[in-house]
Parts: sequence; structure tokens; C-alpha cells
Amino acid sequence: MERGLNDHMNTDDKWDHLLGIRTTGRDDSRSDTYRYPYEPTPYSVLERLASSGLIRKGNHLLDMGCGKGRVDFFIAYETRCACTGIDFDPRMVEIAERNQLHAASGSRVRFLNRPAESYPIPDSVDRIYFFNPFSAEILLQVLARIRESWYNTPREIILFVYYPSFGFTEALDADPVFAADGEIDCRDLFKNEDQRERILLYKAAKPVETFSILARENWRGIRVSVS
Repeated sequence: MERGLNDHMNTDDKWDHLLGIRTTGRDDSRSDTYRYPYEPTPYSVLERLASSGLIRKGNHLLDMGCGKGRVDFFIAYETRCACTGIDFDPRMVEIAERNQLHAASGSRVRFLNRPAESYPIPDSVDRIYFFNPFSAEILLQVLARIRESWYNTPREIILFVYYPSFGFTEALDADPVFAADGEIDCRDLFKNEDQRERILLYKAAKPVETFSILARENWRGIRVSVS
């Protein structure tokens, strides 16, 4: 998928060199109907995310479909937050862990080979990043996991959804806990004026508000069981 990325290639190579990692290149060898190819987020987009002030040293970012770990290494380097990357593909996690050996921010990140839909969200996670790693069907299961974690430990959680698909926005707009909370516009970073070049923000409602919502939605009936 070409999205006017050619002008970003040199920047991506420079950042990879600075961070001591190798994350360039698309990989669709393990993709299927439900799990999508690895494609790294352009560093120019990550620069804008890091400068938004929405991720700070005390936060814990969960990167859904981390691939080779670019988001984790960059955000940990720029904001000094903790990052966890998960991916269903063991080859991608292996590459991310090799990158970690030499990465400038390697001590603040970790990687796990886990399917997102079966991963229990840690109570410490309060920021979650998506770049179309999987289908809307899997996203619904992931959102149920996130809600379960929030229900157990109410806290502010912000979801960052880069280059949003219709299926993702439809699922998120219907979620009983998360509400749209603006966006980080990235369209000016690319020449083709692609309307999807943005990071949508979804934030968990305040605890009191959310409990009222959950009561109306019959929360107990939609909770997932955590193994």
C-alpha cells in the first residue's frame, strides 16, 4: 500500500540508525483475513504523537501488533515511558527482541508473542496504540479485554488509532466505555492528502460516568471471562 511514503524513507533510516534498530520494510508473509501485514508507522507520524503531550514518563504504552518494535523503541526514547509490544507472529517478536539488544531505549520496552484477543491487559497499561494490526472482529475481542481491565482498575485509558479503517471506527464508536476525544492530524505530512492520515483518540469516560453507562448496557452480561 503506497501512501506517499517515499519522502519519509530517509527520515525512517536516520531514526533507525539513531535508535540502533532495524524496523523498515513491509512483511505480509503471515497475514490473512484477520491478521494484517506488518507495516511500520512512519517516524514523522510518531514524532507528532510524541510531541502531543499525551504520553509521558509515568505512562505505560501497549503496542498492539508491534512487529519489529518501532513504535515501542521510539516512544520510549522520546517520552521515557514504559512500552510493551505484543504480536501473534513469533518471527516479528524475535526481530524486535534482537533490536532490543542494541536499542537506545531497550531497557524500557518488552515484547511478547501473544495473540491480542487472548492477552489480559495489565492494570498498569493506560495508553494503547493500533495501526490496523487485525480485523474489526478481533478488535471487538480486544476491546472486551480492555474494558475488563478498566472495570477491575478504573483509570484514564487513551487509545491511539493510526490510519483508521471503517471497521475500527465503527467498533470504537459503538463501544460503551470509550468515547471519541479528538485526533492528531497527520495529513500535512504526506503529499497525497489522504484523509486517513491521522491518529484518532478514544478515551475511557470518567469512572462515575462509565459505571452509569455500563449499568445501562447490562455490563455483567457482556463481560469476557479471563483465563
